[in-house]
Amino acid sequence: MQYRERRTKLANIIGEGLILISGNDEAAMNYRDNVYPFRQDSTFLYLCGISQPGLALIIDASTGKTTLFGEEMTTDDMVWTGPQPSLNELADKAHIDDVKPYSSIREFLHNQQKEVCFLPPYRGDNVLKIASWLGVRSADVMNGASEKLIRAVVSLREIKDEDEIKEMENAVNVTAEMHIEAMKYAKEGMTEADVMAKIQSIALAKGTGTSYPPIVTRNGEILHNHHYHSTLKKGDLLLIDAGAQNNMFYAGDITRTFPIAKDFTQQQKEIYSIVLNANKECIIGSKDGVSNLSLHLRAARIIVEGLSALGIMKGDPDEAVAAGAHALFMPHGLGHQIGLDVHDMEDLGENLVGYDDQIVRSTQFGLKSLRLGKKLKEGMVITVEPGIYFIPGLIDIWKNDQMCSEFINYEKLSKYRDFGGIRIEDNILIQKDGHRILGKPIPKEIADVEKLR
Repeated sequence: MQYRERRTKLANIIGEGLILISGNDEAAMNYRDNVYPFRQDSTFLYLCGISQPGLALIIDASTGKTTLFGEEMTTDDMVWTGPQPSLNELADKAHIDDVKPYSSIREFLHNQQKEVCFLPPYRGDNVLKIASWLGVRSADVMNGASEKLIRAVVSLREIKDEDEIKEMENAVNVTAEMHIEAMKYAKEGMTEADVMAKIQSIALAKGTGTSYPPIVTRNGEILHNHHYHSTLKKGDLLLIDAGAQNNMFYAGDITRTFPIAKDFTQQQKEIYSIVLNANKECIIGSKDGVSNLSLHLRAARIIVEGLSALGIMKGDPDEAVAAGAHALFMPHGLGHQIGLDVHDMEDLGENLVGYDDQIVRSTQFGLKSLRLGKKLKEGMVITVEPGIYFIPGLIDIWKNDQMCSEFINYEKLSKYRDFGGIRIEDNILIQKDGHRILGKPIPKEIADVEKLR
């Protein structure tokens, strides 16, 4: 990985002062020595690749000099974790100029007498540490992140270099194995947990586990359902939204929906075909210079047209989309950026990552959940994940208030109340004149999915 080059580019953009990048610490589950699996901060990984707790980087923007702060292992540490590389060895591997004790950060910053910029911390312990290092209140840290630094990091991380694309291809290939195995494995009488355990075992065997808690559910209308104890029944659709995190911490994020029976029912085929059409058409339209907002609206129009053909929706499709009527069925965005984070860089602020001065985030229900609206650029990697969901509680609210009744046939809709939900998601690399779907093919055509059943 080109760590020195990345730090140099960042320093050149910032120009002066000090750039403080705090790594993560271990996080206790229920007492200090029982910790969650460690995950390093993604920007820290991007700039030096070191996955070890208790570290920080300070980059002098005027010179590009980088200092790694940490503490060497004690004998007690070695007893519990085994031999680990020294700080100098870690620094040499990442082409870092100097190493200093972690306990000296506050003194170092004070002695430099330079402005310090930092990214918004998303963990409470990092808020407290930065406040202590800078000698300010925690509230000042929460409100004091540098927008210039945020925008600089986004401009670098959102364009994936060749090394990153290779790692992401690897992550999606492992993810493909997870989904294909699930399609073969899931059977009537199993629980969702049985299937989740199968895909997690592949993610652990081929990488560092999953890139986020998997969604494995027969209740696909619950967008982020992390309940895994329902029993699979014939006639169910199983929605799996899961991705692998590879050994370099890059994420895959794929969704497939398939029948527990050998074949889709006719009703399932009809809804699935609409979602599949939206997925494929939006992928075809993805290229440098096209806004993701326009692709989202294209998916919405395809969904309105498809549901209108089934009698569930009605009226002019463009007017229905403008009114937000489609959001009853797809209340989320078409996709987001992906990289070292499954929702890449969103710790820096969704609007600064996904929007710009030309395209501002909507406040309309459904559309406000579009995380990425701005124009796509060559080198971005994004998800394309349209879906159709029949959410009983939401349907009841809309029907009671007769929301968008000029576009929704509530009588016809009642026949789909217990349908569930379908989502189909792929990860694509944006190219100058088009796109490339990352990873080996994962079946999504109806006939291909049924062959695996």
